[in-house]
Amino acid sequence: MGFIGVGGKGTGGMQNFMASKDAQMVAVCDVDARAREGARRIAGLAPEAAYNDFREMLAREDVDAAQVATPDHWHVLAAVAAAEAGKDVYCEKPLSNTIAEGRALVETVERHGTVFQHGTQLRSLRNVRFVCELVRNGRIGELQTITIGSPPGQATSAHPPEPVPEWLDYDRWLGPAPEEPYTQWRVKTPEHGQCCWYFISDYSLSGWVAGFGVHDIDIAHWGMDAELTGPVEIEGEGVFPDGGLFDTVLTYRLEFQYANGVKIVMTSTDQNPHGVRFQGTEGWVFTRGEIDAEPRSLLKEEIGPSEIHLCESESHEQNFLDCVKTRARTLTPAEVAHRSTSTCLLGGIALKRRRKLRWDPKKERFLDDPEADRLLAYAMRAPWRL
Repeated sequence: MGFIGVGGKGTGGMQNFMASKDAQMVAVCDVDARAREGARRIAGLAPEAAYNDFREMLAREDVDAAQVATPDHWHVLAAVAAAEAGKDVYCEKPLSNTIAEGRALVETVERHGTVFQHGTQLRSLRNVRFVCELVRNGRIGELQTITIGSPPGQATSAHPPEPVPEWLDYDRWLGPAPEEPYTQWRVKTPEHGQCCWYFISDYSLSGWVAGFGVHDIDIAHWGMDAELTGPVEIEGEGVFPDGGLFDTVLTYRLEFQYANGVKIVMTSTDQNPHGVRFQGTEGWVFTRGEIDAEPRSLLKEEIGPSEIHLCESESHEQNFLDCVKTRARTLTPAEVAHRSTSTCLLGGIALKRRRKLRWDPKKERFLDDPEADRLLAYAMRAPWRL
């Protein structure tokens, strides 16, 4: 395996793969020389196994699979390049920065027969799977509403340009994003305690709605059996920063209506607790790792041998490795990843448009709304393109 993006999340994922006897680390890549060198040492690799340009790493014949753990605006470009180079791909969430990007990645993966896993690893938790099986098997009656609480965005002041540090290839970090002056608050700062780019739309178009919320939408789709579709109506309202470097939504409320009559209500955690609650005609279940239910007896239910059993995994990384060997479908393949991510991106568009939007999940276009359709893609900075 080779690893593209080895900051905190990327190195953490690499260490998870190192714990498996089925994976051998052979290369690391990052535009941050400090992160690159740190990951190289952890993996016990020679200096020549560390790269600044992921395309050079992907040219290695001994790389069978790649993990992509870059900022969001790089996910699809790196994953597409890996698939086209004949590598299987484990890509961190959210899948893409736009819906058009996500569809392009799905088509590339299908065309090349790539084994693909999306980093929505909550699916590999037993409690999450159990709750979704309860819902799928009618234990709460007819599913009516799914309520999600997900963390809010963040704001900051304006930050003046700084000299680009010698350890960072900033032009390559920007990649397809617009050219902007460097500040550590655009990239990452330890004082902030979070990757700052999550809250800047040039790099994370829908902000924390997709960056964090995709985990929760993914659980909702799994439980309601909507993994291969999307909502038909979206509306929402949110509070955005009043100036400063960060420009994505802070607090928000979104409603997604599906063709089967189920509604997902997704809010920031100032309005609902962090997690996913499935409300049915005969009770409710809640999860985000831990579980709760009403009636409480639901927690002691057993799923019978003839009932619906969802894909079982104890490790997201091991599930990927198993599928690389067998060429089977992973727990979160590309189309499933695209649908959960695109739902979040639709939420971001609805928050910006400030009105109800109607969506065709088959054609992946808005109904009679060319203005909204223009937000499904964006121009990449040359020379980068799909």
